[in-house]
Amino acid sequence: MQESLLQLVMAGAFGAFIGLLFRVTRRPGEARASTFTLVGLAAGIAAYLIFYVLTRTTGAPPWLLPVLVLAQVWLWLGPLGPKFRKVEGNDNGR
Repeated sequence: MQESLLQLVMAGAFGAFIGLLFRVTRRPGEARASTFTLVGLAAGIAAYLIFYVLTRTTGAPPWLLPVLVLAQVWLWLGPLGPKFRKVEGNDNGR
């Protein structure tokens, strides 16, 4: 149980770190900067759940977990990720 919990926490932390790296590489001035880290955390946890199921059913190797975390974070923040708009003044079209 402790080993699974440790792997879950490490996958979440790694996902949050990768999400933070995505934030650093994006253009400055985008809205909701902390969203990248939170989406990375959620993607890391989801990747661990996928890894856990694969380990129990097929005996997946341990090196697959970081690859799954990277793939999930890239998908969730890349092509399938949220679309952020730049924050501009309160012009409202006037």
